[in-house]
Amino acid sequence: MTKRILVIEDEKAIREAILDMLEAEGFQAIGADNGRAGVRLAQEHFPDLILCDIMMPDLDGYGVLAELRRDPIWVTIPFIFLTARAERFDMRLGMELGADDYLTKPFTREEVLRTINVRLAKHTTVIRRFEQQMDALRGNIALSLPHELRTPLSGILTGTEILSSSLDTLDRKDIEDIVGIIRQSAERLNRLIANYLMYAELEFVDRDPALLQSMQTDLVLSTRRVITAAAALAAQRAKRPKDLVEAHQDATARIMEGHLAKIVEELVDNAFKYSPPGTPVRVASQMDSGEFRLSVSDGGRGMTSEQIASVGAYMQFDRKLHEQQGSGLGLAIARRLVHLYQGSLVIQSQPGQGTTVLVTLPA
Repeated sequence: MTKRILVIEDEKAIREAILDMLEAEGFQAIGADNGRAGVRLAQEHFPDLILCDIMMPDLDGYGVLAELRRDPIWVTIPFIFLTARAERFDMRLGMELGADDYLTKPFTREEVLRTINVRLAKHTTVIRRFEQQMDALRGNIALSLPHELRTPLSGILTGTEILSSSLDTLDRKDIEDIVGIIRQSAERLNRLIANYLMYAELEFVDRDPALLQSMQTDLVLSTRRVITAAAALAAQRAKRPKDLVEAHQDATARIMEGHLAKIVEELVDNAFKYSPPGTPVRVASQMDSGEFRLSVSDGGRGMTSEQIASVGAYMQFDRKLHEQQGSGLGLAIARRLVHLYQGSLVIQSQPGQGTTVLVTLPA
């Protein structure tokens, strides 16, 4: 498929020379003589790559890039500046705005074509990798979602069927047990749906700079209070409150309170899910070198290095060998949240020796 390239250059001779060269090389080339026209043509034709001069009247190259980058669909489109100014400050400003490369005037035909081909090849690789990830995601959803939805629904349907058909013959204890099963199944279904929706929502937060900035400026003033409450909830849900061991140094962290609670809840929930009853799940937090650090450790079956590298949404390893329920979304949500707050999440684990998840967040 012919690649479409937009050239935004106010000097007519340079613009026409580049357009002629690109047409001769088999590209579909479009020209704009100023920044405003360039933005309009970009939105109309959606080019595969943009070459843009920096020094232009009305709207310069930086303005063009900033205008286009406001829409998430332009984030991956290669953007190359054409400039006679090669000072370090100009290059840094362009890169901070999201430029992919520079061509300094005067440039040769070979330099232009080489730069274009390198950026198009990189863009193709990114798109192909994204498509592979989406294919894997769709495959994992197709395998896990029906089972994960059907299991709690089965508990609800079976319980209500027994109640409706045998209510007259059941004693109070039997009714309470069945209602408990229905409630537990409904809570599991509700949490599953909430996690699916949250994961989908988080995938789009990166594309909303205003929302992301608002999130990243929020503060938790007492991490200990949030962590202990979230860990206790996970322990109660697992019916293992005595296995929970905590050690916290109160601190401040740059994260929304609900998101910190979600990270803790999912990590502790996973630790209980993949470790046997009667073994401790340790949750600790502290300030260290100006950063907030959280660790969750268990004595479960552990993970191989390959499994750690493959952690993602809708993944659950060795499902045929183990009976734990879950879509694998919890760890993926925790990792995504930590990433959005410019932190890190590291998994340390060996098969048969348990797992420790280390989270670091800005303080």
